[in-house]
Amino acid sequence: MAGSGRRPEHRGPPELFYDETEARKYTQNSRVVEIQSQMSERAVELLGLPEDHPCLLLDVGCGSGLSGDYISEEGHYWIGMDISRAMLDVAVEREVEGDLLLADVGHGIPFRPGMFDGCISISAVQWLCNADKKSHSPPKRLYRFFSTLYTALARGSRAVLQLYPENSEQLELITAQAMRAGFTGGMVVDYPNSAKAKKFFLCLFVGTSGTLPKGLGTECANEELHQAKFTNERTRFRNVKGKSVKKSRDWILEKKERRRRQGKEVRADTKYTGRKRRPHF
Repeated sequence: MAGSGRRPEHRGPPELFYDETEARKYTQNSRVVEIQSQMSERAVELLGLPEDHPCLLLDVGCGSGLSGDYISEEGHYWIGMDISRAMLDVAVEREVEGDLLLADVGHGIPFRPGMFDGCISISAVQWLCNADKKSHSPPKRLYRFFSTLYTALARGSRAVLQLYPENSEQLELITAQAMRAGFTGGMVVDYPNSAKAKKFFLCLFVGTSGTLPKGLGTECANEELHQAKFTNERTRFRNVKGKSVKKSRDWILEKKERRRRQGKEVRADTKYTGRKRRPHF
């Protein structure tokens, strides 16, 4: 269940809250899409993946595939897990490039050992702290999730989990179960002095003790200015690397070519590909 960029209110399990109507509203909200893209970009950056080398990533709580879109744009492959069928239905309609699995991550990560080069999760892990059924034990569900995730990740890889903890106790519970499962690492906090921009990223290492990345905005008095500067620099860097501007004709052609390589059915390219449609009145 991918996050909206604001602290979610707990109104029952995500598979019930995100019904078909909520899933569509969520995915069509431009503000949600923008924040989701920013947090996904930051999470992938914290993974420290090798450049010019496609990796296979796991997206926990992938929702309608908004975070997966960014992974695909960076040239990586991904598999997404989510407990909400309605969210995954929207992802299928959007023709995301990743593979999708309907599953409760509290039951564990059902993939073979060492399969993934990294894992990201946007606003999903805190849901495991809720006991939505009598049989649910948050510590046990968290440990089951982290221990099986540790096994599914390749040695030397990372998992970066963006989350919205309700309080310090919840934060300690999540971190403790991750460390108990074998991970090292810790919490990276971006913009710690800003109530609006503050973000928590649990950065976990598999098999090696890496240096914990530094949080953004820790040395900047003006948080919003620093955030804008960071975003602009990232945009320029992407263009310098030769990547096409999103939604441009070249960007669309590159996306279609990636889908062809994956063996998916794609419409033929024409002179109309990537053209903006005239508005209908």
